[in-house]
Formats: sequence, C-alpha cells, structure tokens
Amino acid sequence: MLIREQGGGIITGTGTSHEELLARIGRDYYLNNRSKVDIARDYGISRFQVARYLDEARALGIVRIDVRFPEAAAELAPDRLAAALGVQRVRISPTGADERTTREAMAAAAAAEIMDAAAPGANIGVSWSRTLDLAAGHVTHLPPCNIIQLAGALPVPGSGNSLELIQNLGRHDGVATWPLWAPLVVENAQTAQSLRRQPEISETLAKAGSLDAAVVAVGAWMPGLSTVWNRVDNHLKLEAAKAGAVAECSGRLLDAAGRPVNSELDERVLAVSLAQLENTPNVVAVAQGAARADAVRAVLAAGFVTTLLIDEDLAVALSGDEPGTAAGNR
Repeated sequence: MLIREQGGGIITGTGTSHEELLARIGRDYYLNNRSKVDIARDYGISRFQVARYLDEARALGIVRIDVRFPEAAAELAPDRLAAALGVQRVRISPTGADERTTREAMAAAAAAEIMDAAAPGANIGVSWSRTLDLAAGHVTHLPPCNIIQLAGALPVPGSGNSLELIQNLGRHDGVATWPLWAPLVVENAQTAQSLRRQPEISETLAKAGSLDAAVVAVGAWMPGLSTVWNRVDNHLKLEAAKAGAVAECSGRLLDAAGRPVNSELDERVLAVSLAQLENTPNVVAVAQGAARADAVRAVLAAGFVTTLLIDEDLAVALSGDEPGTAAGNR
C-alpha cells in the first residue's frame, strides 16, 4: 500500500489553513500509524472529527491510497474478462516501463478502434483525453465520414485539446468535422445555457444524438485521474464526492452503480450527454491505470460501453471481477 501526501494548503501568520490541517492529520494517521484518539488529543478535536477530516482529505485528493496486485498480466484472457465485465469486447494494451510508453501503446490501439468504427458516411463521436489526443496522430486513414467532437475544449499543459484533436482527424480526405466551439467546463449554468443556444454549438451537440460510434475516455473522480478535477473548486469536488461520484466521462459524473450524479458540474459542462451515449450502438471506452478500476466499473454499470480498451495493469485490477481468478478468490 502506498500513501501519497499532498500539501495543498498555505501556512499564514495566523495559523494553518484547513487543507494543511487535513494533510497533517492524514500524515499522522496513514504514515505515522497514530490512532484517531491520539490525533484528536493533539489537535484538540474529537475522534469523530478526525474521522470526518480523514474522509474529506481523501475526497479532496490530499491523501491518496494506491493498492497494486501481483497477478501476472500474461494470464489475462480478454474474452473471459469481457464476459465477466458484461461488455462485448475487451482489448488489452501492454503496460510499459513508464506512463508515457503505456500511453503511446494505448494511443495506437485507440487509433485502430477509431479506424475500425469509421464506416463510409458514419457519424463518429470522439471525446478528449491525453491518450486520444495522441491517438489522432496514429490514425492513418479514414473513409468519408463525420467526426463529431463530444466534449468542449479543456487545455492541459503539455498536451493539445479537443479542438486540435478533431482538426487533426479532419485532415483526411472526405472527412467532415463538427467542432464544439466552447470550453468543456464554464463558470456557471447561465453561461452554459447561453452557449448551448449558439447555432454552431447546438448543432454539434444535436449531432451527438445520432452517433453510429463513439470513443470516450474514462476518468476517476479524484486528482490526477480526471482532467476535469482541476477545473472546479473544492466545494464542487466535495459536493460531487458526497453524492457518490466515482467516475467521470466527458465531464459527466457517475456513481458506483452507474447512475448519473446530480451536481452543479452537470449544468456547467458542454459535452455529449449520458443519454446520447446510451443511444449509441458502439461505444469504445478508453482507460489506463489500476487506479481507475472503480471508475471503469461504474461506467460499465451505466450500460452504454460495448468495447473496453485498457492497459495490462488495469486489466489485472479488473480481473478480480472475473469468477475463478486469484484476485476473485481472495
């Protein structure tokens, strides 16, 4: 078990910020193995407050817990895993020596999925993630078809954005693109409503209702595992976490049972809706890393994914759902 400590607070002349307090309590409990009673005494609070602060520290990502299982990826059977997870197909990409190597392999596999899905005249929706951004460069050919941007722009340092991704796919002869000329997350619901009324945006969002196939990324609702996480404030992060959010897909949040999570974020996002994805006959979900296992389970529970593209580490974590595996028998 690996515990990561993240000090997001600021120590001022008048005392310690709330975030710093959460980090210190998390450090004392998880790293120094101190009891809640001892911590409560040191900080002058109750042990019930300690428990609440520990929950809050994990919800905000100040404390993160990673668990890795030692099962050999070579023993994974994609067809059997697909049956256990309830999807038509699972495609497993090799996990490399580092995140960049793994992402490149995932990108090549995602590009193959895009090319396979793109029949002449088809409407193909593509969301954005760092992996899908790289995938566009691996796409070598596309028939004349429509490529629809499923999520507004969300620039990430060192990466491109969804607009650039769509433009890259649109370089192929005969391909028409439907860009979404808006950010993924805007300041408030009123701004989002105003943007949805713009003809260019409303037409693209409407086009997402008649997709033949879609390729989307799956994020976990915690820092470092969702590109949306850093675009919202702590209040919204906690609100969504308390409502049960564990997964994020194109800015839409889901709980562990695959149900939509109602929060302020849903009104501020400009992206394909979960209902539109449910009406899409072929949906490829792309996810990387064992830490996203619970998020993938949630998205699969929603019932719209037909193909799951994952790396070996994530496949091992998900193999615990498969009857008869070592992880499943623990």
